Amino acid sequence: MRTWVNDRGRSVGARWRSNWQWWWDRRLRIADWLYALGTLPLSLLLQVGVNGVFSGAIESGSAVLSRSGSVSAMIALLGLAVVLSVVPAFVAAAAILFRRTRPKWLLLIAVVLLAGFGNFVPASIAIYSYAVYFDNRRLLAAWFALLCLATGGGYGTNGLTYVIAVVFFLVVPVTAGLWIGTRRQLVERLHERAERLEREQHLMAEQALTTERTRIAREMHDVVAHRVSLMVLHAGGLEVSSEDARTVEAAGLIRTTGREALSELRGILGVLRDETTAAAPTAPQPVLADLDRLIGEWSTAGMVVRREETGRVRPLASGVERTAYRIVQEGLTNAAKHAPGAEVAVRLHHGPRQVEVEVANEPAPAPTVPMPQSGFGLTGLHERVVLAGGSLSAGVCPDGGWRMRAILPTDGRPDRDAE
Repeated sequence: MRTWVNDRGRSVGARWRSNWQWWWDRRLRIADWLYALGTLPLSLLLQVGVNGVFSGAIESGSAVLSRSGSVSAMIALLGLAVVLSVVPAFVAAAAILFRRTRPKWLLLIAVVLLAGFGNFVPASIAIYSYAVYFDNRRLLAAWFALLCLATGGGYGTNGLTYVIAVVFFLVVPVTAGLWIGTRRQLVERLHERAERLEREQHLMAEQALTTERTRIAREMHDVVAHRVSLMVLHAGGLEVSSEDARTVEAAGLIRTTGREALSELRGILGVLRDETTAAAPTAPQPVLADLDRLIGEWSTAGMVVRREETGRVRPLASGVERTAYRIVQEGLTNAAKHAPGAEVAVRLHHGPRQVEVEVANEPAPAPTVPMPQSGFGLTGLHERVVLAGGSLSAGVCPDGGWRMRAILPTDGRPDRDAE
């Protein structure tokens, strides 16, 4: 039940974020439509009622009808009144939709309607929008002066009436527009600064990462590669100088294993030192098909390894096979270090949607001196398994042995191009 509730909550949250992002991306266009449609009734009222075009047209039509009895003349006068009153209001509403992209059209229409009809709605929206979205203060002052002259034409030059009209219809909108426009520019600059700082932080982090990768590569080369090369050199000398066949075979195995370790280490160093766009090494990585060779190497070294494989064997993703191989490799290495001489069992079970890998060793036949431990083998292996979407468990068995078991999901789909 809790899982279902959590899933539903995440689904609702994702839908809410998606819808909110959709509205946020279109907020300015929605505001344009709200300004255009929301102010249209007031604009029509100013065009029709306050200006009195309809009443004048009706009175003139009545006079014409009483003198000549022509109904068509009266209808023509009423039609002319509709054209002079209603159409300009709709034209102004259409121009409001382009207030952020083509402000000059709205300003010109606002001057005409304010001077000829006393309609202050387009003028207020036009001067406010220009102050918000454009930073040319000289043109803003010029348009403001032109609208002030148009106010005198629409409301007369009476001192008190003119001042009230200019203050409420022009000064207040342009002041609000300047404040909002300045704040908008400040927020945009702060956003740009934050994005720039974030980019610089990412660049610094990448530079630090590159420096650290180079340092790790240098340390691995100076310490690990040097000592492995020394081991391979001594093994080669022992293989040449020894007369005992078993010693020669063991020295040859040590030399071959050391060379393979150097080859893998060289690939890792190539990735760590990759400071350019060069591709990472594309040498084939070990997969489940290489388990026989791995087990054969340990068997040659004297370890008793028993392999069991059940289930329907099928092609798996290369990442899954590589992880399974590393699990077996780590298990055999740990068994050789902590329980030399003990029998080791390697079990693989291929399920319909997962593969199970288990490496178990019996208790050591005799007490041994513990070898130095790095403490990172199981930790790194656990991280690798988790990245593959699986789980890993390891611990002591009741008989004193050790068992490591991993479950790797396969989803029943072969995918050789997983990585």
